[in-house]
Amino acid sequence: MGTAPRTAVIGAGTRLKSWLANPRLLLAIKTSIAVGLAWVIAHLVPGVADEYPYYAPLGALISVSPTLMSSVRRGAQTLAALAIGILLAGAIIIFWEPNVFTISVAVGAGVLIAGSRWLTAGGEYVAVAALFVLIIGGQNADAYSIGYLVQMSVGIAVGLIVNVTILPPLNFSGAAIQLIEFRSQLSSHLHDIGKALVESWPPEHEDWASRSGTLVDTADRVREAVAEADESRKLNPRAKLHRRNLEKDYEDLSSLETITFHVRDLTQVLAAAIWESPFPAELPQKLREPLSDTIHAVADALTLRNADEDVGEAVEVAEEALRILLERLDQQRDVDPSALSPAATAAMDLRRILATLQEATATAHA
Repeated sequence: MGTAPRTAVIGAGTRLKSWLANPRLLLAIKTSIAVGLAWVIAHLVPGVADEYPYYAPLGALISVSPTLMSSVRRGAQTLAALAIGILLAGAIIIFWEPNVFTISVAVGAGVLIAGSRWLTAGGEYVAVAALFVLIIGGQNADAYSIGYLVQMSVGIAVGLIVNVTILPPLNFSGAAIQLIEFRSQLSSHLHDIGKALVESWPPEHEDWASRSGTLVDTADRVREAVAEADESRKLNPRAKLHRRNLEKDYEDLSSLETITFHVRDLTQVLAAAIWESPFPAELPQKLREPLSDTIHAVADALTLRNADEDVGEAVEVAEEALRILLERLDQQRDVDPSALSPAATAAMDLRRILATLQEATATAHA
């Protein structure tokens, strides 16, 4: 086989492996299995529930979620919502009679109840259950309510069993990857700033100046990924075999959020010093190179931290670069203090980033 065909085969295999590893595909497979099993089991349920088998697949569809904890929460809250909706419909039947007005009142009350903080996942079924019992149940509301609730319970139970027995997902790798990519993004951003400071003035390389919002968005995504990893281990039997210290991940995230705050501040201050926007500032030429060296050194320390290695030596290099920068600042005493403020502010941000990085590293290796 030639080089080109072999490369095509390897590429196709990689894409197939990536597709098969997609969590959404696993969720789709488990949902399909749960719905099919629920439909089969629904016909075996005795009593009046046998007349309403189609609600079991619906219950299975509802209960299969990306994590076991979310499945349990959604299943339990859906059943609670159904019970409340059935009670609402029952009150209408007992004290009034179903008509346009009373049905509308029941649905409105159901929507209000659905907004409560303890019905966050399945609250919409309060109004749905009330509406179905009053309209579909009609004269046979008692039997319909029992069948509806029983078959939904069967489907939810089947969904939970399928979700717990077929590779219950652990999202640990997603959180780890997001943390690594976040550090890489911060490091790359700092390197871009360092390069811009020693370019022709004002530098043409200015993409970094508008990335503050992007850094915040990334921080939000990483926090969501760590929260999902934490959620995925709850009630998950696989968590006992694949352990991960998520407390450390939360600590890393907190450190990165602190670093992001200082990086954004440094970015805004230096952008203003270069392009005099949104406020006029200056950055003396004698300070640009030592400031660039310090920024690059801090970025290198962040990169090394991604390798889960001791960053002590890299931090020492960055601290030495920072010391030289501060000496240069002291030598500029004859310059207007307002012209030194951007460099001084940037130096303070870099010092705080190094302190945060040292603290995070010490905690990780404790």
